[in-house]
Formats: sequence, C-alpha cells, structure tokens
Amino acid sequence: MRVLNHIPVGVFDAVRDQMGTMMSKKIGSEALSRRALLRTVVSAGAAALAAPALAQTAMDDLINAPRRGTWDDQFDAKAASRTAVNVVSNNPVLGPGGPANIQQAIVDYQQIVANGGWPDVNPGQQRLRLGVVDPSVQQLRQRLMISGDLPREAGMSSSFDSYVDGAVKRFQARHGLPADGVMGEFTVKAMNISADVRLRQLGTNLVRLQSMSGDLGPRYVMVNIPAAYIEAVENDRVALRTNAVVGRIDRPTHAINSKIYEVILNPYWTAPRSIVEKDIVPLMRKDPTYLTRNNIRLIDGKGNEVAPETVDWFAPKAPNFMFRQDPGKINAMASTKINFHNPNNEYMHDTPQQGLFNKLMRFESSGCMRVQNVRDLITWLLRDTPGWSRQEIERVISTRQNTPIKLAEEVPVYIVYITAWSAKDRVVQFRDDIYERDGNQELALQTTTGIEKPAGAADDDLLPQ
Repeated sequence: MRVLNHIPVGVFDAVRDQMGTMMSKKIGSEALSRRALLRTVVSAGAAALAAPALAQTAMDDLINAPRRGTWDDQFDAKAASRTAVNVVSNNPVLGPGGPANIQQAIVDYQQIVANGGWPDVNPGQQRLRLGVVDPSVQQLRQRLMISGDLPREAGMSSSFDSYVDGAVKRFQARHGLPADGVMGEFTVKAMNISADVRLRQLGTNLVRLQSMSGDLGPRYVMVNIPAAYIEAVENDRVALRTNAVVGRIDRPTHAINSKIYEVILNPYWTAPRSIVEKDIVPLMRKDPTYLTRNNIRLIDGKGNEVAPETVDWFAPKAPNFMFRQDPGKINAMASTKINFHNPNNEYMHDTPQQGLFNKLMRFESSGCMRVQNVRDLITWLLRDTPGWSRQEIERVISTRQNTPIKLAEEVPVYIVYITAWSAKDRVVQFRDDIYERDGNQELALQTTTGIEKPAGAADDDLLPQ
C-alpha cells in the first residue's frame, strides 16, 4: 500500500495499536476496508504526533499522495453531500436579522478583498466534476476555501473528490444554481465574479434590506424577483417557500408593497384587445377550431355568447367581442388567481405549464407571477377565512366553477428586488441582477442566455397555445 510509505514510524505504530484494538472488538471475521484503514491512518496520525509540524507533514503527505484521485472520489460522500443542504434556512429574506446578517457579510468580504480576493477558475477543455483529476482543481479548491464553501482541512489536490463536489454544490445552492456539482457555464461565470464586485453588491442590497426593516406584520408574502421565488412568512419564520416565474427584463415585475385581498378559484381569462388583434385573429384564420379547442367564448356587449363560425375573421378589423376562456386545466391561469392591490394589473396565478418551474432562468412573464405549488400558498392565505379548508379548496377546483373568495383579513405582500442577502450563519446568497439595477454589468452575465424576449402587450405570455 503505497500511501503508507509516507507515514512516519511513530504514526504507523499508533495506527497499528489502534487497529489492533478495533479488530479485537470486531464481531466475526469481517475485514477493515481500505477506506477505513486510511481514515484510521489520518485520525490516529493526527492524535499520535506530538509535534504540530510533524503532524502537518503527515497530513500533507496523505492529501498529496499520488494515488489520491483513485480512492477519494467517494471518500466521506455523506458528509460532503450535506453541505448544499445546510445552505437552506427558514429565516426569511426580510427577517429582522437581515440587515445585521448582511452587515456581517460585508465585514467578511472586506477581509477577503483586503487579502487579495480569490483566483479565477479556468477549467480548460474538460468539464470539472466528481472523479476528474486536473491541475485546475487546485485553483478551484482555493477559490472555494476563500469563500467558505470548502473546509481548509480538505487540503490542496488536483482531484475533484467528494469534498470539492460538496463545496461546489454548496456554492451553487448559494447562487440559485442547480446543485449538481458540475462546473458548467453558469457556475464558472458566477465563481469568477470578483470578491470586490460581490462586496459592492452586498452594500447595494444592505440599503434595500434596511428600507424593509420595519414591522412587516405577523403574516406576509414576499416575492423576491431576482431569486424568482416566494416566501410565506409567519412570526418571522418561513412557513412556505416556492418557485415563481417573474417578468422578463423588457416587461419587468414591479416592486411594490401591497395587500392580497382575493383568491379566485377556477378563474376566467379574458384576452386583452392587443392579443385578440395580434394573435387570436390570425390564428382563427389558419385554424377555425382554435377558440373551441381552447374553451374561449365570444361574448357581445349584452352578455350573449356568439358562435365563432358566424364571425368574418378576414374582416379589416377584429370583432368587437370579449374573448373569455372558461375555467379548467387548459385555462391560462389554470386553477387559481391571487389578486393584490396594484396599478399595473399584475397578479399571481397558477399555470398549466408546470415544467416552467424546472427552468434555471424563470424570467419569462409579462409582469405577472406564476406560482409553483399554488394550492399550498392559497391554503395558507385562506387559513383565517372561514369555510376554506384544503379539502374544500380542492372540491371547488374540481367543479370548474368560477369562485372568487375575499380574504377575511388582507395579507401583506412585498414584491422586492434583492440580489444578495444572508439569512443563516454567514451563508451569503447571491442572485443575478436580472433587471440590471446593481450598477455592474458583470452581475447580469447570465440573464439573457436561453431567455426568449417576445414582443407584445402585458399578459401575452398567457395566450393559450
């Protein structure tokens, strides 16, 4: 076993004694695995050496052993995989500790900047992931150590082992990226934003958080636009956190402090006039069954329904009718609409396109907010409105009957623009500056890749297909 050739004699004696004790307590003849042996070498060696310098030499020998890449790619995998999970917190972004936490983050990042920041990571031709051995992994380790994602005791090596895998997942989780442990395009871009730029981003968001540091109420909903997620908060703890799809850069979701006053089950969707002229009329010329297939009815000024086949769709002007889509699964808002007071005709709603919530870039609406797991949210909103248990909500949705419900007590909603915050134990979160409001173009690097920018009026993203 070549690794053991690097261990000083005193350490090996300590290892032998400890292994003898372990084997005497072992039931049956089960042999120690090579992994157990190496763990024993490390732990016993560290305890047995009296001189710190000698202990460090032994540890360095283990960390830099030539065959390290062949045995540590799954070493302590359970411990490493927990690092990404530990990023999650039930402390709200707008919680009372928010300003103090981000101030602590500013102090930490000032120290990082004063010490020279962190190195860029240049993975070269091969994609860095678990099991890869590449010289660039050493720069990656250094980068992750400086930002606190990788423990320094993981050591320096060219091996992308489970410690690095866990650290990359932690970094990804802190930056709103899929925690897959792979150094893809977005992860590399986020990692190579300098510490100085991140420090300025923290300062910008400290001001934003301080402006929201008053009494927000015992129960409230927060929509963080750059994070594209929603928190339902009760007594300063997150009761529910769910993904959202928010407005794209040319039709942004507006930041506002308001109150949710109504939930509509099985909502109607009424097409704006611009959508009728720009989209629906041309579609009807190509496919006269479009309205019927999508359960869209024509209603005249007297409230009477008009049959689509009686309309001249090739006339110079679009027909002057209301185009209203019936409630149901294919309705553009699916099961639910959540109304809050605002001058922009924006609201939260369900969607039949649930796959949108799996996308990395969820900035594709025309200002309204699609809500994943919306029934969980409305159950929470309607908790204090008599007669609206989860069972009753589900029953009414199944009837496909349009049902507006006024909340017994309006719930505050804060739609905010926060791109950096810290909600737990110096775990600092960053998001892309999707609307380019942080004053540094580098922070908006990832915002346009893979995002369509259709032109048109508000709500054109709701057009049934």
